[in-house]
Amino acid sequence: MKAARAIAAVAMAVFSALAALTGAAYAAQVGVHDPVMAKEKDRYYLFSTGPGITFYSSGDMKTWKPEGRVFPEGPAWATKAAPSFNGHVWAPDIYHHDGKYYLYYSVSGFGKNTSAIGVTVNSTLDPRAPGYKWEDQGLVVQSVPGRDLWNAIDSHVIDDDKGTPWMSFGSFWGGLKLVKLDASRTRLAEPQEWRTIARRERPAFTPDEEAAPAQIEAPFIFPKNGWYYLFASWDLCCKGKDSTYKVVVGRSKSVTGPYLDRNGVDMARGGGSLVIQGDGDWQALGHNSAYTFDGKDYMVLHAYETFDKYRQKLKVLEMTWDGDGWPVLDQKDLNRYQSVLQQ
Repeated sequence: MKAARAIAAVAMAVFSALAALTGAAYAAQVGVHDPVMAKEKDRYYLFSTGPGITFYSSGDMKTWKPEGRVFPEGPAWATKAAPSFNGHVWAPDIYHHDGKYYLYYSVSGFGKNTSAIGVTVNSTLDPRAPGYKWEDQGLVVQSVPGRDLWNAIDSHVIDDDKGTPWMSFGSFWGGLKLVKLDASRTRLAEPQEWRTIARRERPAFTPDEEAAPAQIEAPFIFPKNGWYYLFASWDLCCKGKDSTYKVVVGRSKSVTGPYLDRNGVDMARGGGSLVIQGDGDWQALGHNSAYTFDGKDYMVLHAYETFDKYRQKLKVLEMTWDGDGWPVLDQKDLNRYQSVLQQ
């Protein structure tokens, strides 16, 4: 009994020391999946996979206030595209253009490419501002089992250097795709223009309706110093202690690719240079987004904390660049910076 009390006391001391080091109690950290972020005026807004898309606001990217859901009941059209849809909206992406905020999102059946990407539009991200109202524009692109060897989830929208909008997306199957949008940003351009920008090996003769172990998803394209950097997540999320997510990157002078890694290998041929992966404290880092705020670059992603039963947590990491122009993250920042809920 004394030994048990001693072990418990040591565990509590370790926990307290870690909490003091990070400036946060572990239970108060922000639990998100697939985080994306935007800044409006002096406030940051964070959106996450969850029932109706959960979102938060913050003045410093460290302490976050829950703001509710974007969709109280889910998009009305979703069950037609994904019959097993249950209100859990996946993988948002927030994009600003011409005074409007576009929130792209995915509906799907888990592990299936019965999927679709939709978009809803608002004039502000502040739920207390006059005129705050999300107006859903419906479906943008849809994948159908047996017809498509790609999966319409995990979207990200970027304008190229001519102002043309492009949507990247994809998960497993035939890899990551890029498609041109029209001027409304809510529909595909006509005539349609498609690219495959990244993929991993898919075993021959795998049935089209199966994901296969072609483990790549969550594209995010970030422009920097004349390059477009394509970040993607390799391997497995959502498996608890068996999760193996990691972030890789390639770059191109054109938004349409090809995206080459540090060794010159095209990401469409399996290339990808490691940016960050898990360690003993944090596992399955991935589904990242990237931003420049006030002159600094940041990577935003989720990670599973091994100390807290592999619960997913928000990570906002400062991103620097090496002498060859490749992104660098400090692994120590995983423990140094914690994002906490407002009390």
